[in-house]
Amino acid sequence: MTGLAAGVSAGQESGWDAEHDVELLLAFLNTTDISHGTDVLDTEARWRAWVAGRSLGVAGNPGKARVVRNSLRASVGDPREERNARELAGTIRIELTDGVPMLAAKDALGAVLASAARLAMLGYWARFKICAAEDCRSAFFDRSRNRSRTWCSMQVCGNREKARNWRERARA
Repeated sequence: MTGLAAGVSAGQESGWDAEHDVELLLAFLNTTDISHGTDVLDTEARWRAWVAGRSLGVAGNPGKARVVRNSLRASVGDPREERNARELAGTIRIELTDGVPMLAAKDALGAVLASAARLAMLGYWARFKICAAEDCRSAFFDRSRNRSRTWCSMQVCGNREKARNWRERARA
């Protein structure tokens, strides 16, 4: 089995879409783009547009979203960010839907955190990583069998890094 095969099968029984949660969390983690020097959370208008583009409801405060994003990035391995867990409280709740407890979001940030919580509870959290390329640092989901992937893309970041290493060895 590769990817989220086990999670998807469980999702088919419960109606939960693991891939949707993975994609939402990755999109949120990558609202900052180091290679281009951009950050969706720099302005309220860009944050609102990002939220609207994903139909996540109320956008909320981009400053709070930045703290949460940076803390989550630190949690998945970004050495440039700090964990700040106290800012995470209070954005999701548990509701009974037809007698079944479900994570419910009050806003866009709650939707992201609900996705993160579902993925963490099912053991997928360790598959979220930060690209090792210094000029990239994008978040990615490691679908490799042995969970050893280092770069977001072997064709781009991995190839560049290996070429750099080869040039350094050739010079020496």
